Amino acid sequence: MMGRPFTITVQYLAAFFFIALGLGTYGCGDSATVSEGPPVRLSSLAVTPPGALQPDFSSNVTDYRATVSTTDSSVIVRATPENSTATMTIDGQQAGTDQGISVTLDLAPSTKSIFIRITDQSGAQTTYVVIVTRPASSNTDLRSLSLSPGSLDPSFRSGTTRYTAQVGSGTARVSITATLQDPTATLNVDGQGSISGQARAIDLGDPGSSKDITIVVTAPNGSLKSYLVTVVRAALGGNFNLGKLTVSPGTLDPSFKASTTRYTVNVGSGTDRVMVTATPQESSSTLQVNGQVANSGQARTIDLQDPGLPTDIEVLVIAQNGSRQPYVITMNRAALSADNNLSALTVSPGTLAPAFDSDQLTYTVEVATGVTSVNVAATKSDPNAVISEDIPNGGQANIPLDGPGTSKNVSIIVTAPNGTAKTYGITVHRLAPSTDSNLANLTVSAGTLNPGFSSGTLTYTVTVPASVDSLTVTATKSDQNAVMSSSGSVIAPAGVSIGSVSSSLGLGTTTTIQVTVRAQDTVTAKDYTINVFRDSR
Repeated sequence: MMGRPFTITVQYLAAFFFIALGLGTYGCGDSATVSEGPPVRLSSLAVTPPGALQPDFSSNVTDYRATVSTTDSSVIVRATPENSTATMTIDGQQAGTDQGISVTLDLAPSTKSIFIRITDQSGAQTTYVVIVTRPASSNTDLRSLSLSPGSLDPSFRSGTTRYTAQVGSGTARVSITATLQDPTATLNVDGQGSISGQARAIDLGDPGSSKDITIVVTAPNGSLKSYLVTVVRAALGGNFNLGKLTVSPGTLDPSFKASTTRYTVNVGSGTDRVMVTATPQESSSTLQVNGQVANSGQARTIDLQDPGLPTDIEVLVIAQNGSRQPYVITMNRAALSADNNLSALTVSPGTLAPAFDSDQLTYTVEVATGVTSVNVAATKSDPNAVISEDIPNGGQANIPLDGPGTSKNVSIIVTAPNGTAKTYGITVHRLAPSTDSNLANLTVSAGTLNPGFSSGTLTYTVTVPASVDSLTVTATKSDQNAVMSSSGSVIAPAGVSIGSVSSSLGLGTTTTIQVTVRAQDTVTAKDYTINVFRDSR
């Protein structure tokens, strides 16, 4: 408010005008004052996005502007009254202090007036307004651009605006399809309004001419962007270019382009023939493959040289006017592999010594005397190699062993695809039956062995008091494959390490307990004798 400050309490705008009118009409002898700023104020006001109000927030200022981006479809408005007892609505929605209220914006371009009304307990009311501007889009990019027949060079990218395309002399028109990134933008193709994503037919000039097709994108804000596609129509009868060339199996290197006339293709040694398919750009052109007439788009079978030797395949395109262009494919057939290695070798049961290595050719394996056969598994490094001799090409065999104490030689021949061979040998030693008839330990339930236990000591004495009327002897075999018995009864069969025998004792007498250990060979045996004396008193 300009001029001399005056204060007047205002509840309604109509009352303000009434008072002003009364003062102006009737005059007033006494001075009157009116308070500056709205009667009910906000202490804070924020809009996100963008976060900044124009002008900066002041409780005395009620009108603001804010600008969001084209892609923002809503804003969040937060406000806090100075008077905590005041009530507030934001865009017609009841709002609490600093409560974010989401307000939906209209489609761009648009403006949205958002009213924040606060009312105190006396009924005084103030309205703040934020005018949010959502500008029109400036997106002038295409999402995609394609041509049929033909292909764009370079491949389409929204930031690339100039392209060329080659078509045959027999192509009198093309269809071009442009799709907008922003569906609200407008599209003009070759001077005519077009619909995004729909093909437009464009007539070309005479054979040998080029046609510039301009695609103009107009953004909603009026910004413009032009894309240019130059379509080159081949001269009549002079097009000796290929439109397509493939080899199967194999891949052309470099990738096919009509202007590239020499290629290489690498195939495995096992590939002895390939299929070549060629299609001229101009349907009136003729084809020859290795001097033989060929049909456009139909595969021709070409035999290759021996492994390790290259084969050149010539595809000749003859235009209507007689001009010629040869395309040459050099087929590199890999030489036969010389890999005659094994990548893995195992024997079960048993362990190779030394550990397997593809360059180590001889191994030994020891197995227990009770093992009558082993399984040998060999894996070829080159799956095209051949395994022979004691192991079939499948790589696994069960090898029977001879009797205990004998050795068995297993031979594995690996022949590489080129014919070179390598022999791996495994010697399997089947151990002879053990002759170990020793005890590893000997204990008694009462008294003490004299002398102390030693596997080589066969006779012991034990003295016990008269109160001990029985004694248990516990023996542990050195080789669990031995058999342990006492008084003709087995107390620990083969496979069981520990056995025990008990005997009653007479007063004042000596009782002999004998433990016999018979080795695995069933021949070697050893008797351990324990003489136990029980005191008479």
